[in-house]
Amino acid sequence: MALLEAQDLYAGYGGVDILRGTHLHVESQDIVVIVGPNGAGKSTAMKAIFGLVPIRQGHVYYQGSDITREPPERMVGRGIAYVPQEANVFASLTVLENLELGAYSVPGDMTARLDKVFSIFPRLKERRRQPAGVMSGGERQMVAMGRALMIDPQLLMLDEPTAGLSPRLIDETFERIQDINHLGIGVLMVEQNARQALAIADRGYVLATGENRYHDTGPALLANPEVAAMFLGG
Repeated sequence: MALLEAQDLYAGYGGVDILRGTHLHVESQDIVVIVGPNGAGKSTAMKAIFGLVPIRQGHVYYQGSDITREPPERMVGRGIAYVPQEANVFASLTVLENLELGAYSVPGDMTARLDKVFSIFPRLKERRRQPAGVMSGGERQMVAMGRALMIDPQLLMLDEPTAGLSPRLIDETFERIQDINHLGIGVLMVEQNARQALAIADRGYVLATGENRYHDTGPALLANPEVAAMFLGG
């Protein structure tokens, strides 16, 4: 049974379909990457799965249950965490307050969850009293991912986690994503740095105009000359 499966999704805005039959699946503990040109529907697919964009047709299943059109708060309750590309931290709150807010829906002591987050992101422990808004872009991304981990998710959804980061921070972000995955958490990620993302992916999907063009293992997509020429810059 797949951890997540999206079948034949048609979804969009204002009655206009951005997704046109999109499908994907994530096995438990996999890293799955969605790549493609701008306007391909990558972020729309993530938002549709998480209940932020209306699905007109198709189904989304999570651990075998139909979650199509469930609201985001229900997704969180099921153990699905979503980190948007923008506005993903509370700038006026400290790092620690951001993390504590991430745990609001999970009852009980949060010490173990904080320890887990700090083990992955030691810098956040060092700067836990610092307002998130004065941190660098890479550090804010760490806060956003750390807050998502505070619900103890089984699936972490990341929308462009390396957008706007320097090459060094891009490398570090991918390393932390692998660390998260090694904890047994499945990862579904939209990413503009396609080559680096596919290099760590168990499976990848190439979208164009809202449709699946290619899907295969990450290494197979990297080795595919058509994919390289059309979507990876040769």
